[in-house]
Amino acid sequence: MKVKRSAQGKGHGKSLKWKDARTKRCRPTTATVSSSDLNSSPAMARLIHEHQALSKRKPSIKRLEVKPRDVSDPKKTGTHKFHAHTNGNSGSATEEAEDFLQNSVPAFLRHGNGVETMDEKQFQKPGRLEESALHHCAIRDDQKNHAVVVMQKDQTLCFRGKCFLTCLYGRVEVMGFTIEEGQQPYPLFSPASHCPLTIRAMETENTHTEQPAQLSNILKDYLPSGSRKKLIGKVIRNSSIVLLEPLESTLTRFLSSFPNLSELFSPPANELPSAVLDTPLNGLGIVPLSANIDGFKSSKSLTDALNTLINACKADMEGTVILVCGAKNVGKSTFIRVLINTLLNHTGSVEYLEGDLGQTEFTPAGCLSLTTVQEPLLGPPFTHQRLPDHMIYYGQSSCESDLERYLDALKSLWHRRPQSGEDPIIINTMGWVKGFGLEVLVDMLRFFPVTYVVQLGHGGIQQCSSLTPEFLRTADGFQTHPPAQTALSEFTEGQASLRTYVHLPVQSEFEGVGTQGTAKHQRSNELRELSLLSYLSQLQCPDPGPVRPLHSLTPYQVPQSAVALGVLHCEVMPSHMCYAANASLVALCCVGEKISSRGAPVLLSQSPICPCVGFGVLRGVDMIRGFYYLLTPVDPSVLRSVNCLILGAITLPSCVVTTQDFDEDVPYVTSNYSFDLTGAGKLKVFKGLLRPGQNKL
Repeated sequence: MKVKRSAQGKGHGKSLKWKDARTKRCRPTTATVSSSDLNSSPAMARLIHEHQALSKRKPSIKRLEVKPRDVSDPKKTGTHKFHAHTNGNSGSATEEAEDFLQNSVPAFLRHGNGVETMDEKQFQKPGRLEESALHHCAIRDDQKNHAVVVMQKDQTLCFRGKCFLTCLYGRVEVMGFTIEEGQQPYPLFSPASHCPLTIRAMETENTHTEQPAQLSNILKDYLPSGSRKKLIGKVIRNSSIVLLEPLESTLTRFLSSFPNLSELFSPPANELPSAVLDTPLNGLGIVPLSANIDGFKSSKSLTDALNTLINACKADMEGTVILVCGAKNVGKSTFIRVLINTLLNHTGSVEYLEGDLGQTEFTPAGCLSLTTVQEPLLGPPFTHQRLPDHMIYYGQSSCESDLERYLDALKSLWHRRPQSGEDPIIINTMGWVKGFGLEVLVDMLRFFPVTYVVQLGHGGIQQCSSLTPEFLRTADGFQTHPPAQTALSEFTEGQASLRTYVHLPVQSEFEGVGTQGTAKHQRSNELRELSLLSYLSQLQCPDPGPVRPLHSLTPYQVPQSAVALGVLHCEVMPSHMCYAANASLVALCCVGEKISSRGAPVLLSQSPICPCVGFGVLRGVDMIRGFYYLLTPVDPSVLRSVNCLILGAITLPSCVVTTQDFDEDVPYVTSNYSFDLTGAGKLKVFKGLLRPGQNKL
């Protein structure tokens, strides 16, 4: 593909071998924002105002914040020493040291009359950090617009919003990933579309406790002297100190530019009564939640399965293959994210094979991919979209229309993985577990050298057959049949056809398991749109500034003779191909055949299984000059190898063409159309109606 502009390419790191320590990770580029920008939503502003007004009506009770002092204490009796000013200081170094030791010694090192305040007792207990506890253990620096929080072992902070987390002392855990002191800041995303994130303080491995002077040195870049002294006094054994900073990126700016997504990182309506608004964390882009809201809830069977898999991966140096399956809405994606994060505590990378077309993890929907994961997944899929190592565009959110193509694409991806890799491999599957869906699962168990099968269910009810090795010996697949398995010869490399593996049943126990979310941003079609919008946000300039509409961006000019145009899963008349592709999402693919033409558009007669390097928006077709006008974030050095544009059933979100800032008439949208023209019709409108089988009696 020939292009008319250039950009810098992006490097791709190599996968790391299994090891015991994590590598250093870099912090994404961010922009500085004010607290008013982060809490600019009208709903949140109104709630904060009402909460503050209500708090003013309550009688204020002044509580003791320090231990009672002995009567002989000179500061208690009013005896003070005064010194002349020296070099701009208000007192001598000796006075500052005495005051520091009096106010900054950790609580477990202080000596006094043994009386402990009720706030300190409650603060040291494990549990959820809520309003009173946050006022006790958190301090915000308004000038630098961040907050420092002291957390004790097993204390948790559950929140909605987004932020950067840096562990300054000790260690904390988020979604299975351990963040320790000395590591780079990590972005945390807790939107209303998924369960809220929870930060949990862990037991530290330090055999000794830092002295007050050392703790003060750790905090000197984040808090002024007076605030440091107050916070250090809250540190006890097994304490952890975290820094929370606002997070604003190209992705969040782009999503918030759409009116229907402006409240994406605010608590949903059912969580508003549990939102804790009056805390030192206000204005940082996060809203703490009270204890009646659960974050990620792990059942005993899930915890046992995680421990089994971690121990197996640490013992097996040749790569453990884990297949995760289960019906829809049982928590497969969440389980996989926790599993990947936990594995990254012990290894530098994890291989991930995507087999779920509808709810993809790293790409827009409709893709099958193989990705090397080296960074923790501390948010839902739309917050960590990235280019996989290998990707094939299937073109639909379900494989029902062409099971052969689906299985052949998975086998093609498996062949592309490193043959001598030592990283564990996780295979995600669809939620289709009955009929042909079960047969596809049987084929996957025979095609891939699976060592562990994690099958998720709920309620003690069997949603599908238990995929044990005994069941596999007699089950029929879509392409394979027992005992002869001719399609397996190229994968087994001479091994016995009757493969064995460990079956791990897991019962999910979170609220709403087995049912699709009905709140805003929780439906499956909305999650697919969020992933696609996240990919399109890469078209925006990374520098801070207003969001530019897609129609105002400069496209690539691609000759029609240099690329072929194809459509998947349906028949389109050749004379209408350009009409169908105009203003649509297209996959940028590389076919093995050479594309040549004398000027007319080149059309594909078949649907090839070929590598896909990214996506673009075909924003215009010039039939007279023979050009396609393409918007894509793919680097020009990669675009030169693209020779095929494939149109699938994955469409652009309607908000892209209806709600952006248009100076004149909205392009591509009209009310004057004729159904007599092939391909004409209205945009699909999802009204959120439940199917008859989903209605609860």
